[in-house]
Amino acid sequence: MALSARNHLKGEITEVILGTVTALITLKVGDNIVESVITKRSAEEMGLKKGDKVTAVIKATEVMIQKG
Repeated sequence: MALSARNHLKGEITEVILGTVTALITLKVGDNIVESVITKRSAEEMGLKKGDKVTAVIKATEVMIQKG
């Protein structure tokens, strides 16, 4: 699949918290943690669970950089 997003971070799901409408997906990417809120339906349809290897695809108009 071709995507215009240039930031692809491969990681492993460490936690899935299902809410009423949304799901909080936590991934470990190297030494870092990335969290994503997606619809509960999407999480269920994808069968996302702890230990799954996934890729976070990020396309944002703002990415802040901190030095030091």
